[in-house]
Amino acid sequence: MTTATGRRKGREMAMQMLFQGEMGKQTPDEVRKTFWMAREESEIETRGFAEDLYRAATLHAEEIDRLIEAHARNWRLERMPAVDRNVLRVAVAEMLAYRSTPFPIVINEALEIARRYSGTESVGFLNGVLDALARELIGRI
Repeated sequence: MTTATGRRKGREMAMQMLFQGEMGKQTPDEVRKTFWMAREESEIETRGFAEDLYRAATLHAEEIDRLIEAHARNWRLERMPAVDRNVLRVAVAEMLAYRSTPFPIVINEALEIARRYSGTESVGFLNGVLDALARELIGRI
């Protein structure tokens, strides 16, 4: 799975897995078990990338959430819409785990996913948080 479309689908699936775990109060292993059972054959090809992002997001959840809250001015994570929260988590997980992917691509992909799954008013907010967060991470490199 090397196409841009396949990678976006993987990002979407990772976000959906995080959302499912959060809403269903499921462990990462429970999410993995049930999430892939309901997938169509055409979606299975994106599984590797989706799993990698999901794993990064769950393994580094505390660090990711701290980074998000530090850059989401006056917004606590639990007060954000669940979709926005999980779009942010996947994007930050990718920034941390896939350093070879340029941050502007990660941000643009997150915003495209937000346009599809979230409200239009969320896109500007997510862009601001991810841009500020990316600048901090670039400073660490």
